[in-house]
Amino acid sequence: MDGGGRLPRSVKAMTARSSSRLPAAAPAPQLLIGSERQGRWLRRPRRSQPLAERLPRNVGTWLALGFLSLCLGSGMVIGGQYQSIQDSYGPPRDIVARILGLGLDRVTISGLSGISEQEVLVAAGIDSKTSLPFFDADAARQQLEANPLIREAAVRKLYPGEIAIALTEREPYALWQVKGELFVIAADGAVIDKMDDGRFAYLPLVVGPNANIRASEYLALRKEAGPLAEHIRAGTLVSDRRWSLKLDNGMDVRLPETKPEVAVQRLVSLQTNDRIMDKDVLSLDFREPGRVIARLSEEAAAARADMLKSRSKARKKGGEA
Repeated sequence: MDGGGRLPRSVKAMTARSSSRLPAAAPAPQLLIGSERQGRWLRRPRRSQPLAERLPRNVGTWLALGFLSLCLGSGMVIGGQYQSIQDSYGPPRDIVARILGLGLDRVTISGLSGISEQEVLVAAGIDSKTSLPFFDADAARQQLEANPLIREAAVRKLYPGEIAIALTEREPYALWQVKGELFVIAADGAVIDKMDDGRFAYLPLVVGPNANIRASEYLALRKEAGPLAEHIRAGTLVSDRRWSLKLDNGMDVRLPETKPEVAVQRLVSLQTNDRIMDKDVLSLDFREPGRVIARLSEEAAAARADMLKSRSKARKKGGEA
């Protein structure tokens, strides 16, 4: 211990201790020289593989099959066989769809009245070659609504194999004959379709310009006729003012312009009481109020003339006596 009360230490020990507190020096970077440097920093390029090894397996087989199919398809198209197959079995996509179980098994149609099932199928483009995935329901709806008898159509595809069609038809109201042509009309007089067959022969018939618009008047007169209505064949609108009725025995009934229903009631009375339809009468004219003018057939008119002559002669003889 020195005079200051401190223990004596050697300078060497102090130097060693103080040097141990200093941070250790970082190691110097190592340099790679020669082959060692090349082995670490330079990479050898990968060896190139032959084209045959890089292509998928069996690609040649598939290419050959594709080329063969192309040649066969071209030959069928050129030779006409493709069109024949398509006409018989449908387009290839439909054939494949049917093979996969997506063909058409059933068609349900609701709302049929004046149109047949076959007409609906033809209009919608449905046949045995149809497949469900490639059936265009919207196009079928448009084609159906193009039919004058169909006011509205709904077409749905129900997988795996059903098509549902719901129709709202225009109701045929009467037949309209004008300028030698016959049409089916609706209640408002709109033409539904041309009369080409006998499906609507049961409908009442109106004849003449604008008779379609006033067909409801004629039907009201038929209703007024009661049991005689079944003998009324047609109603003709004359000069757009009044109606004439044609009976099934050929008799013409000329109705007045005003209150024609009263004249129809009188016609019913004549038939009930006098059996007017059984007589040789060509026409009855109700146009003059309070009078009925009957026009007889030629034979009936001649017979009536002979009868009147006979009566006249008999009266003269009676007067002379």
